[in-house]
Amino acid sequence: MMAKADSEQKLYTRMRLWEFPDQYIVEPTNGSSGSCLAISREDGSMKLIDELQQSNSVQVPKIRTIFGVIGMLKLLAGSYLLVITERECVGSYLGHPIFKVSSLKVLPCDHSLKNSTAEQKKMEGEFSGLINVAERASGLFFSYDTNLTLSAQRLHDLGDESKLLPLWRQADPRFLWNNYMLEVLIDNKLDPYLLPVIQGSFQYFQAAIGKDIIDVTLIARRCTRRTGTRMWRRGADSDGYVANFVESEQIVQLNGYTASFVQVRGSIPLLWEQIVDLTYKPKFEIVKLDEAPRVAERHFLDLRKKYGSVLAVDLVNQHGSEGRLSEKFASAMQHIVNDDVRYLHFDFHRICGHVHFERLSILYDQIVDFLTKNRYLLLNEKGEKVEEQLGVVRTNCIDCLDRTNVTQSMIGRNMLECQLRRLGVFGGDETISSHPNFDENFKIMWANHGDDISIQYSGTPALKGDFVRCGQRTVQGILKDGWNALMRYYLNNFHDGTKQDAIDLLQGHYIVSVNRDMTPPSQKGGLEAIASIRLALSLVFTGFFFATMSLRQVGTDVRHLLFAVMWAALSLVIATFVRANGRIFCNRPRLHQPRR
Repeated sequence: MMAKADSEQKLYTRMRLWEFPDQYIVEPTNGSSGSCLAISREDGSMKLIDELQQSNSVQVPKIRTIFGVIGMLKLLAGSYLLVITERECVGSYLGHPIFKVSSLKVLPCDHSLKNSTAEQKKMEGEFSGLINVAERASGLFFSYDTNLTLSAQRLHDLGDESKLLPLWRQADPRFLWNNYMLEVLIDNKLDPYLLPVIQGSFQYFQAAIGKDIIDVTLIARRCTRRTGTRMWRRGADSDGYVANFVESEQIVQLNGYTASFVQVRGSIPLLWEQIVDLTYKPKFEIVKLDEAPRVAERHFLDLRKKYGSVLAVDLVNQHGSEGRLSEKFASAMQHIVNDDVRYLHFDFHRICGHVHFERLSILYDQIVDFLTKNRYLLLNEKGEKVEEQLGVVRTNCIDCLDRTNVTQSMIGRNMLECQLRRLGVFGGDETISSHPNFDENFKIMWANHGDDISIQYSGTPALKGDFVRCGQRTVQGILKDGWNALMRYYLNNFHDGTKQDAIDLLQGHYIVSVNRDMTPPSQKGGLEAIASIRLALSLVFTGFFFATMSLRQVGTDVRHLLFAVMWAALSLVIATFVRANGRIFCNRPRLHQPRR
């Protein structure tokens, strides 16, 4: 009976997509005798058919191989099918192959647009342009055989009946990236086509220590509840869901044993934001301060239900605007802290500076009792639970990217050493650093993990990555951080607003409806119509470049000093003008109505 149920729920791993003038047909080709899926190009309606139908058209259909159906989105007049056109096997999770989405394709089912008004066609074009951003989405992973949205401990604790359910029904909706896009397929009862996808990171390496072959895996699962880009999604919403919430699971397997350790990161759980205005660090604005205790309480109540005890490690500065935000966080936590919820502030920059990250050992000494008490998951050769993780460390800085990743990698390193001692691989004083090859692989794994999360939230790799990757700060790493910080500034101001719109559309946080006010954004006029912020910034950088070049030649001709002053003055005038008009030029999101 179990084998039969399992067979019926098996996902299709390879399909042939036929593109006819009036419909798309998805044909399973992985040896399955399942029905084909026909999707109308008129309105996106779906039905199962027993065999491929002959087309009356003289046009030869386009045929391509696909590896999964992501889902479908409906807009004003058309629907849009998202499929996986290329995949890459990146490793295994508890014995099951894991694939990364290498290429996505958005297929329009919008022939009904021909009956729409000019205004609707215009708006449909704008929204469909946002959907096409999905083709550039990074860090998407899936498995045909196991549920990537669940940690090893939650998978182990699933009941027998739950294990017989289709993967999408087992999934944790927090980490199901295509949760909203699957709804149409779910309504049509298309279980073999319902492929759960997560966004995050998947890193894996294998190493030998003595006679032992050790497999180490690191998975990041990004939460979809308050997902978005760095400056456009900050803090928490009224339900306590926070921006950039990520569950990171580190797994080690050897000699039939499996050990898993979970950490989480997430924005400070208050209602706060940073309004993009072309300043390098926009002001932190706390919204509805009187609701701070309630929002924080809801956040930690949810963490308690899902992870057990919680230790909140706050890494932000104690001074300046960060300090004020941290002070409000600490104040809200006074009403929440109890035997199961702890709060610890650790001023990362004051204690570690920009180079002395080894001083994180001070933090580890403060949290080691919590880690020892709450343990980790350990399964023996028979798959039986020997230990279970009873609590989680929740780490945050401002972005939950750079300081957070350095700190989490330190905690992950110490926990892995504890696990390897428990399994008899390490002696009492032996560490990962004692094994150069293992140590290098571990550092690279966590550095790549941090880069993946950072790229998805900020658009650039993580800062301070040279320490995670090499174990020390380097001049090259500091210069690279400067460049990445500049790129973040550019992306936050001139790119991420549109990207945020696309994310909100894909995740169902904004639903297009013909009943809504579909008046397009007001036309820009006057100065705003002719001014180009990119041109202005190009002039600023060009001016400073020529000023620098002129200064270098002052020794040969004093007139170059005059040229340097002139270029610098011109750059400052343009920069001042740009700063004064920052809120006019910023790339603002256009979607303001949340999903009801």
